[in-house]
Amino acid sequence: MVSFSALLSSVSLLVATFVPAVLADNPINPSFPYGSQKVRGVNLGGWLVLEPWITPSLFDNTGNSAIVDEWTFGQLQDRNTALSTLQNHWNTWITEQDFIDIANAGLNHVRIPIGYWAFEVGPGEPYISGQLPYLQKAVTWARNHGLKVIVDLHGAPGSQNGFDNSGHRISFPQWHSNSTNVARTDAIIKQIASLFINDQDVVSVIAPLNEPAGYDGSDVLSVVRQYWYDSYGNIRFPYGTSQQSNTLVLLHDAFQPLSYWQGFQTPPNWQGVAMDTHIYQMFSQDEVSRTNQQHIQAACSMGSSLSSFDLWVIVGEWTPAATDCAKYLNGRGVGARYDGSYPGSTYVGSCNGITGSASSFSSSYKQFLRQYWEAQTSTYEQGAGWIQWTWKAENADDWSYQAGLQNGWIPQNPTQRQYPNICS
Repeated sequence: MVSFSALLSSVSLLVATFVPAVLADNPINPSFPYGSQKVRGVNLGGWLVLEPWITPSLFDNTGNSAIVDEWTFGQLQDRNTALSTLQNHWNTWITEQDFIDIANAGLNHVRIPIGYWAFEVGPGEPYISGQLPYLQKAVTWARNHGLKVIVDLHGAPGSQNGFDNSGHRISFPQWHSNSTNVARTDAIIKQIASLFINDQDVVSVIAPLNEPAGYDGSDVLSVVRQYWYDSYGNIRFPYGTSQQSNTLVLLHDAFQPLSYWQGFQTPPNWQGVAMDTHIYQMFSQDEVSRTNQQHIQAACSMGSSLSSFDLWVIVGEWTPAATDCAKYLNGRGVGARYDGSYPGSTYVGSCNGITGSASSFSSSYKQFLRQYWEAQTSTYEQGAGWIQWTWKAENADDWSYQAGLQNGWIPQNPTQRQYPNICS
């Protein structure tokens, strides 16, 4: 037992000097029993952060092929047109009915991506704000229907990965190389923690940054590690005192193997930290070239690394889709590796009948989607659980939880199994 003054000084040390101070910490009491009950959830992708492949119509309707992300969506068309399009999208893409349907599907979490520009926009940044009231509405809907919310900062100033889903598609990320960018992001995490300080019964998790580009090397990783320390203080100590929140801190692995993070922010000195890993099998030539059986085997082989890691591991993004065929998945105007239309790729097969509308899917393909879905969920439950990407998409039913429920490759109850021995 440590005195409060000693605890307070160690917290101030963490916040003031940004060193990995040892916190005299207490185990947290989150509103969901992480570790003993499995996370089963879905991402509300493409709602408060636009993604061209989730809502291609929003981009195609601009008539301007240079509009490829939310940055150019605000920059390269009439401001009022952009604003009214966004407002209509925010009002219609996700409604309370979706939360009812998600709860009825036996899920317990929604992960909601949001960009920094919902909180503040700097000089010269063309982003349009207005997303925040919808995030707050979503928390109310989640409370109404017994769901937990993961607030996920999906885009940071300068872009943490250069992906279109960070808000700004650029050739090299700039978030990590500018300390002002990081300071702005810290301030936004403090704002999020403060905003939901009385909603910890619903907002049980804050994810301080989605997918920072750790594959770009130690320059990025050293900034990410420090930012994870900052975020721990900002999320776990939002009261300005020694009082701690019960909010789980969900750190992304920055595309590193889990072993890279072994021993990072572990109990007893750190409490209420979980690791987020994203598992996709279509963003390389090797992966899209796998047979259906190889996709399933690759998923099944991941169980031991998830179960043996020293923090709770949540697979915060994954999909039953096994190809990159979905239109604009690799970016607006960019082709697919699977059919050889992506620069430098080699043809594997035709994209006909494996993305788009489920009405074009064969029964054997839907059977594979079901097997692959079960292989993944069973495996990921060897860790702390899973959150599928994504709830709905305009024209990529292979990725859509909603479409999977409607067309039978996702069970109405996520624990139900047609293939209980798929991984044995």
